[in-house]
Amino acid sequence: MVYYNVLIEETGESFRCSPQETLLAGMERLGRKGIPVGCRGGGCGVCKIEITAGTYLKRVMSREYVSLDDEAAGRVLACRVRPTSDIRLRVLGKMSKNLCRPQQPAALVSALAL
Repeated sequence: MVYYNVLIEETGESFRCSPQETLLAGMERLGRKGIPVGCRGGGCGVCKIEITAGTYLKRVMSREYVSLDDEAAGRVLACRVRPTSDIRLRVLGKMSKNLCRPQQPAALVSALAL
């Protein structure tokens, strides 16, 4: 099986990723960190990255998070991209949606119930 090296520029973290898996799935499979993880389906924009070197195949991404100009400049969602060569990337995504409701302290919940 073929694997490509993926380097996250900000952290220096690297991992190997097969052309059959997305960059995000490859990172998660190896227990690596660096690319933020959200919905894993291209709908939240959390895993937005900029490919600074290398080639890749991409799937459809939400225009809310990746414009045509973004795509042309190599700004894509890691959950929708598979490598076709070694990759260097920069992380752009930030948690823009609250995907989980934060837990409230038990004392506050009890006080609110009164």
